[in-house]
Amino acid sequence: MAPLYPDLLSNELNILSGLLIGIAFGYVLEQAGFSSSRRLAGLFYGTDFTVLRVFFTAAITAMAGVILLGAAGLLDLELIYINPTFLGPAIVGGVIMGVGFILGGYCPGTSICAAAIGKKDALAFVVGGLLGVFLYGEAYPLVSGFVNSGARGPIKVFDSLGVSRGAFALFLVVAAIGAFAATSWVEKKANPTAAPSRFFPRRTHRLAAAGAVALGFVLLVVPGRRQRLMAEAADPQYQKAHPVPAMTADELAFRLIDRDPHLLVVDIRGAQDHARLALPASINVPVEGLFGKEWAPLLGRRHTTRVFVDEDGSRAPQAALLAELLGYDDVRVLEGGVSLLRRSILDYRPGDAPAGSDLARFRGEARELLAQRIAEAKGHGIKPKKIIKKIQGGC
Repeated sequence: MAPLYPDLLSNELNILSGLLIGIAFGYVLEQAGFSSSRRLAGLFYGTDFTVLRVFFTAAITAMAGVILLGAAGLLDLELIYINPTFLGPAIVGGVIMGVGFILGGYCPGTSICAAAIGKKDALAFVVGGLLGVFLYGEAYPLVSGFVNSGARGPIKVFDSLGVSRGAFALFLVVAAIGAFAATSWVEKKANPTAAPSRFFPRRTHRLAAAGAVALGFVLLVVPGRRQRLMAEAADPQYQKAHPVPAMTADELAFRLIDRDPHLLVVDIRGAQDHARLALPASINVPVEGLFGKEWAPLLGRRHTTRVFVDEDGSRAPQAALLAELLGYDDVRVLEGGVSLLRRSILDYRPGDAPAGSDLARFRGEARELLAQRIAEAKGHGIKPKKIIKKIQGGC
């Protein structure tokens, strides 16, 4: 599926898997009692906090899965779509949603679940919801100014609080356990005879709470895969212990002129610098882009020499080491960067190399031939076959 490494499913199977996951999700909702408007509305009256418990459990499960899969390199966190925040409209929408929840006993998702098993009140709720969508669409031109106000972008809670992802994960686990304990006490006070918490196995729940706290501490200390690999590739000691083979400007020029099909130039310079001088057979990828799926098919081509280039040769070794850590082989760096290639080949002048030598003869010929190849390749750079965008969706 889209954000996962590797691409295990085709687009067609993605649709099928989405259908199966949706059916499983509806089954879980029904088994959790979410097809009962009485149980759902009980959250607001203090008599039944099943909804809160299920939501907290789902949040912790999803959070742990995202963090652990990301740390293991199986999930591309950059492709996860974050709904943008519009503060004022979100508050007003939450109030409308809450009032509708109390009056109707359902939210949109649970109403579909209940309607699927024939609940008449849920069917009425679904019809009302569709009518509301239609009326909102008709009224949108009148309210669009407010709806699009207060934009904060795709913010994350832990970024807003100024804490790490792991610290927020531990906080959420502890908050969930505290909420479970507090709502169980409230339930028993408000509904002494039929509170769901009266029938909980205490020993099992205490063990589950201890396991959740342990999981929270694991999430606190587990390093993000991106940060870990970037730090490792940037470590001078690691770079010294794992030197990346260098390719001279002369060798690169020869292979570019020769149209070597087994050569891939990975240009990590900025887009503007790359546009001013785009070498043939090159792709312009920021260092962070090496983690993404967009360029993986090109970077992973078999029997290919991957030459990392920057402006002066200072940043290319880190990018090349990062590529090796990500599993790419036959990695090189351009000695001296693009600036040395420009001086020694493109701007070559007689006298820069010993007169009459093979090097002088080669550079003299390569100056015009390489410039011609660069002109031919302009506007025809290597592009990924499919631009992978963030997967949009969610409640």
